[in-house]
Amino acid sequence: MSVLVYTESEQGKFKKAALEVASYAKAVATQMGTTVTAVTFNTSDASELGKYGVDKVLNIANAENFDAKVYADAIKQAAEKEAAKVIVVSSTADSKYLAPLLAVGLNAGYATNVVEAPVSTSPFAVKRTAFTNKAFNITEINTDVKIVGLSSNAFGLVENSGAAAVEEFSPSLATSNIAVQSVDKATDKVSIADADIVVSGGRGLKGPENWGMIEELAEVLGAATACSKPVSDLGWRPHSEHVGQTGKPVASNLYIAVGISGAIQHLAGVNASKVKVVINSDPEAPFFKAADYGVVGDAFEVVPQLIEKLKEFKAQNA
Repeated sequence: MSVLVYTESEQGKFKKAALEVASYAKAVATQMGTTVTAVTFNTSDASELGKYGVDKVLNIANAENFDAKVYADAIKQAAEKEAAKVIVVSSTADSKYLAPLLAVGLNAGYATNVVEAPVSTSPFAVKRTAFTNKAFNITEINTDVKIVGLSSNAFGLVENSGAAAVEEFSPSLATSNIAVQSVDKATDKVSIADADIVVSGGRGLKGPENWGMIEELAEVLGAATACSKPVSDLGWRPHSEHVGQTGKPVASNLYIAVGISGAIQHLAGVNASKVKVVINSDPEAPFFKAADYGVVGDAFEVVPQLIEKLKEFKAQNA
């Protein structure tokens, strides 16, 4: 009766979220006195998961492009094969899409936004964020099968000394109704989903021609770039960079907001970030009330100086 974990991959490589949920599943399995089995799709080297506590990998090699219904059904078959009572998924868009379908298929309870290892396993109770990350609650899952959705960057990566046995698994896959015509990917940038640090810009930058300093700051920090909703609506930046409640949620270790006033929808989408820094010339900007650190000043003066100091610091510690 293993703890089952869905580990996402892209182009054969595991996402950071996959390694984090594997680490979390190991912690759950330790509490329950059992092992960890991972389910992955089209992965080139599934044995890597052994370093993060996975004992066995069920590699599904005959799946095509992501289809939530197809993937959920395949994971359901894996859960039944392993008699899994606890299933761990991440909080990526894909996992949030398939987890409710998986819960229906297994008649399972599903707890989202989990931030810690279970408070107890009998009864099974987990700590979750609530009210757009302004509070926590303890949720008991009383169904026979339980699904845990781990909040991004909540648990971290924990390496273990071990090896994973890889088993090719060929479930009965339904025909996908999704046809992918083309996929365009930015290969030279850190993705928002995997970023530990996110640098985000708002209308205070006055125009797309000034975005160079956001990208330079992100490059120095090894961060992803993002923007507020008005910026993407104006066409200054692509919608894929829009973060907030109506865009991509952010749960980074560090979130730097430059020229963003802090509308409630934006704050709700980034509130899960551990440390929030705001740079804004308006001392009354709402973001200052939510930020851990704030700089009142002109972004066109503050950010270049910040970049210079960071470069000096990196050079001294190289």
